[in-house]
Amino acid sequence: MPKILYSKKFKKKLNKYSGKQKDRIKSKIWVFVEEPYHQSLKTHKLTGELKDYWAFSIEYNLRIMFRFSRKDKVEFIDIGTHEIYK
Repeated sequence: MPKILYSKKFKKKLNKYSGKQKDRIKSKIWVFVEEPYHQSLKTHKLTGELKDYWAFSIEYNLRIMFRFSRKDKVEFIDIGTHEIYK
């Protein structure tokens, strides 16, 4: 089970979500902690300039971008729509 580290940017953006959407985000993070490649997350490696990063889906238009820091640590970099890739 990986330890999750949260960037300042991620924490700031996460605080903008509330209610059911925030509950859904927390739920998906729990799924990620238990099984990072669970089918419902659609975990995928990014390409190009972001080739060192990965992302998984919360909802159709909501993603978490992350990177594996070490074997046992994952850093959540950003959360948002596809705009996080720019």
